[in-house]
Amino acid sequence: MIKRNWTQAAAAAVLSSALVSALALIPAGPAWAQSSSALVRGLPDFTELVERVGPSVVNIRTLEKARTTAPAPGGADEEMQELFRRFFGVPMPNAPRQAPRPNRPSPSPEAQPRGVGSGFILSADGFIMTNAHVVDGAEEVLVTLPDKREFKARIVGADKRTDVAVVKIEASGLPAVKVGDVSRLRVGEWVMAIGSPFGLDNTVTAGIVSAKQRDTGDFLPFIQTDVAINPGNSGGPLINMRGEVVGINSQIYSRSGGFMGISFAIPMDEATRVSDQLRKSGRVTRGRIGVQIAPVTKDVAESIGLGKAQGVLVRGVEEGSPAEKAGLEAGDIILRFDGKAIEKTADLPRAVGNTPPGNRVTLTVFRRGSNRDLSVTVAEVEPEKTAAVVPEKKTPPATVAHLGLTLSDLSDEQRKEARVRAGVRVDAAVDAAARAGIREGDLILAVANAEVASVQSLETLVARMDKTKPVSVLIRRGNAADFVTIRPAP
Repeated sequence: MIKRNWTQAAAAAVLSSALVSALALIPAGPAWAQSSSALVRGLPDFTELVERVGPSVVNIRTLEKARTTAPAPGGADEEMQELFRRFFGVPMPNAPRQAPRPNRPSPSPEAQPRGVGSGFILSADGFIMTNAHVVDGAEEVLVTLPDKREFKARIVGADKRTDVAVVKIEASGLPAVKVGDVSRLRVGEWVMAIGSPFGLDNTVTAGIVSAKQRDTGDFLPFIQTDVAINPGNSGGPLINMRGEVVGINSQIYSRSGGFMGISFAIPMDEATRVSDQLRKSGRVTRGRIGVQIAPVTKDVAESIGLGKAQGVLVRGVEEGSPAEKAGLEAGDIILRFDGKAIEKTADLPRAVGNTPPGNRVTLTVFRRGSNRDLSVTVAEVEPEKTAAVVPEKKTPPATVAHLGLTLSDLSDEQRKEARVRAGVRVDAAVDAAARAGIREGDLILAVANAEVASVQSLETLVARMDKTKPVSVLIRRGNAADFVTIRPAP
């Protein structure tokens, strides 16, 4: 008992000495306060940014002509339902319902309130950028500045593909924003938004960049943030800590219609490219070459000797298109466009779309085991044409038993209608071919990187192969081509 008490006393003495030493290291009075204050000053302070950029952010209200009859109101908030339809293409689930009400005549034919959004001043003479969906269908656009002045705006142009619009008010000496360099934006960087969520003007929210180059559409690699964005924020600026606009707040990911922690902004470099064209001509021109494409999978890349999954697979070529004139074929893998590597599917439409129509560029494609360069003249985007339908073939069939295929040759007329130089028709697919997804009516264009001109040529090719190994087959179904791998049963 005595030994235990002595041990406790000794331990207490040691702890007491250590505590005294630790306290001696802590600065007294003002020094400790300064240390704490320094920690607070290390956090982001947005007050100066708000004072600097806030005067350039505007509120946009749109009006539309009143309808002769008003639709029966739904139980859920209309803005929420519209937001859900816009970003997911379906009605908002679990929306409460109300008993239908009879349609009533509108009280007057005057313009009625339609929606609220945001925007920001591009130039001192009154050009303002916002989202295309903010002004889409509006009969009248009203812009309110932070100093409470209100102007009727003219829609200069809107581009639905990128969701960018430019409007103009008759004013001068306006405070324009400074556009930032999106390439300098880093994941984890603090950013701020100013807008009018739910009509609450000049609302400031902040967060960080959570991802860049987020693919949610053909033409735009979005900036993803966790900045709170809600209905009414659309068209407002995303601002970095240098007070520069780096994006236009445009979309959110939501299952409820409200903010759930993920929002998307249009990169300002892309928006500027579009707005420059809108201000110049009121419309946006984009390039096209006339191909249908698909990703290149690892299995396909290995089976055709490409090595790694890269580029995009050409599934179809439009008749009379720049691609057809350049010699591009279904089954080609486009690796480079105008010297730029095509790594994923979205890279090609963006590269082509950003190329001025009339420009001649070089395509590097992989075809039948080797690379080749093709020269293509980019055309302007136009409505897609209806593709030809491959007719039925009634010639006597031939069978390639171990692949599970019954095949027949194509007539000259069928080749012309299908726009193929060669190929054979699948009359039946069983066993290995069926497991690979081949079905009746498909056209086989190539086997193991070798073009198939007829059933006889296919049989000759197959006869020289190891019948126990998988074989890569390029098929055409309807207007699209794809690679499949037939794996014979062991």
